[in-house]
Amino acid sequence: MNCEICEFNNPKSTATAIVIKDQKVLVLKRNEEPFKGMWDLPGGYANLGETPEDCIKRELVEELGVKIKSCTPMKEISGEAEFNGKKFAVLNSFFLVDIRGDINLNDENSEYKFLPLEELNNTSEWTNIAFATNQEIVPFLHENFKFNLDDVKELMHQLDDSAVLDEQALYKASLDGFVSKKYDEKKLIGMGWIFPRQTMLRKQAVVEDMIVNKNYRGKGLGEEILYDLLGWAEEQGVEVVELTTNHMRLAANGLYMKAGFRLHETNHYLLNL
Repeated sequence: MNCEICEFNNPKSTATAIVIKDQKVLVLKRNEEPFKGMWDLPGGYANLGETPEDCIKRELVEELGVKIKSCTPMKEISGEAEFNGKKFAVLNSFFLVDIRGDINLNDENSEYKFLPLEELNNTSEWTNIAFATNQEIVPFLHENFKFNLDDVKELMHQLDDSAVLDEQALYKASLDGFVSKKYDEKKLIGMGWIFPRQTMLRKQAVVEDMIVNKNYRGKGLGEEILYDLLGWAEEQGVEVVELTTNHMRLAANGLYMKAGFRLHETNHYLLNL
């Protein structure tokens, strides 16, 4: 049969879930070819009429038997897959997924485990993970989602002693913008977050959650973090950067004025929903 459309190697749509709990990523051991016996990330091919998000929600119900609390777009990676000796193009949509309920595997996979993000580049389980696009997501996970949660909790408590860390919110914040992190060897001692937003007038960005561990203040780390954030904003084409701070934080206010921020007199309202 002469099929003209078969000559086009258009990518097949696939979707993959990144499920993180306590700084560990869910992986499944494949029970079928290709890559039988290797660790894989949950996901699969989209069916006719499905969006990538529809696909990953269906796949997780089928493969894991769980409920999906949230599903946040992460990254798209184009690549190649193989079936029965034939290679073809794929476009893999990755999602950060928060699941609820006990995992009950179907026949596609024989077991599951959670691999520590700390070991992303150091174990054969990570370096030999199934499918090329899954391997390509590993550096992204290492760069954006590897945190010491105890250190983050300590910093957030110093910023706001009533704050309760939501692990999933931390990862979503990393996707929404840019997080600058400062370390003393492996200890996280300072961080700040900036996220962009497009208004009807201009592209703006907001600085939030800037904090340096109280035992490391006075060493210029706050200034380093701030200029990391401003440098990222400039690269993104941001026109205006805004932030708020307590007027009692004298060092912070001095830093912002030194960096060129000017006090904008306005009423600042908050509504808890």
